[in-house]
Amino acid sequence: GSSCEKCDFETDLCKALPGLNLQPGWIRRNGRSGMGPPYSDHSGNDSAYFLSLSSEMRSSSATLRTNVFLPTDEEHICQITFHYWISQTSGTLMVGLQKHSEDTITNVWRDSGELQNQWKSNTITINSTEKYEV
Repeated sequence: GSSCEKCDFETDLCKALPGLNLQPGWIRRNGRSGMGPPYSDHSGNDSAYFLSLSSEMRSSSATLRTNVFLPTDEEHICQITFHYWISQTSGTLMVGLQKHSEDTITNVWRDSGELQNQWKSNTITINSTEKYEV
C-alpha cells in the first residue's frame, strides 16, 4: 500500500523533519518573499512554501535531519522523493544516511548544480536493517 507522507512546509513543521525551527541556516519562505529566486515552488505556485538557505549561510553548511525511520525489509523499502533548487551562489546539496549503530554519516547522493536555477527532483531508495536517519 501507499504509506506516503507528503512534506510541503505549508504548515511550519513537517513530520519527517522534527524541530525544523531549531535548524540554523534554514528559513521557510515562498516565492513572494522578496528574497530572489525561486519565485515559485516546483509546481509553479508562488504562494507555496519551501525551505531556503538564509543568505548568511553562503559560506558554511546547514543540515536538515529527519525523524528516526524503522528498519526496512523486503516489503518496505524506503523511497524518499524530494524537489530541490540550486542557485548560482550555492555549493553542494548532499543526502546522507546515518544508521543508529554508526557514528558516521554515509553520503548516498549529491548534486553540485550543473543545471542551476531550475527545480529538479530526485528519489533515493534506502535499505537498512536497523533504525536510521537521513
